[in-house]
Amino acid sequence: MSLSHRHMTESFPPVALMSLPLVALLSGSSCEIASPDEAQGELAPAFAEFDSDNVSVVLTGAQVAIESNGMPNHTSPYWSPGHPLFVEPTVTTRARMAPGYIDEFSGSYALTVSASPERASSSRATGLGPIGIAVSGAMIYNDSEGPGRALDSAIGSLDYVGAHTGPQSYHYHLEPVAWSEDDEKLIGIMADGFFLYGRRDADGTHPDDLDSSGGHTGPTPHNPDGEYHYHIQNELYLGRYYVLFPGDYQGTPGAIR
Repeated sequence: MSLSHRHMTESFPPVALMSLPLVALLSGSSCEIASPDEAQGELAPAFAEFDSDNVSVVLTGAQVAIESNGMPNHTSPYWSPGHPLFVEPTVTTRARMAPGYIDEFSGSYALTVSASPERASSSRATGLGPIGIAVSGAMIYNDSEGPGRALDSAIGSLDYVGAHTGPQSYHYHLEPVAWSEDDEKLIGIMADGFFLYGRRDADGTHPDDLDSSGGHTGPTPHNPDGEYHYHIQNELYLGRYYVLFPGDYQGTPGAIR
């Protein structure tokens, strides 16, 4: 599935790309030239993990533009019956599921972040709605279900991946076991530009030096030299769940629109 900003005004064969001053495009052969005074960034290897059918990633200057169609690449009872990825509910029931099917939500979600994000002088609270984009293409939400509503009020509606629909998109609240369960897998990117990984470090151990946001500086599967990144914290919620991101942003967040 191609997304609109993959199609630039001018295309170049692969050999010509080597002479261009700037631009990295995750998929396809299209390219645009940045202005000479733009600082050149570098596209993080972790972006290769994002599903290219659902997510496009473009490096322009020192910033990365990420666009998603909001659709996950895995099975769920929230797909409409008859969809190839539809499965019957297991951990929830049809009666308790949130209204709406995944394929009824259409549109795009765009986020622009720094190619080299830095921690801010103070943390910032996450808000309601999308706070990150998962590698599957779906959105990441925090540990609230709505204004003044704790997540436990919606636990019964979550599918086996810890996700449900509404009001804007299909989105995850809990550890997405469709591709990550107590491991070091990449979950996605948060709105402040830092990556979110599973509960384990690159060496297979549970980190013991996480800050209040579940972040620390150290090696990742994509950067053995180390960088600041988040983890799903290895702390149970309601005795059986792992919330994706219950903390604050440690960087300066952009808006996911």
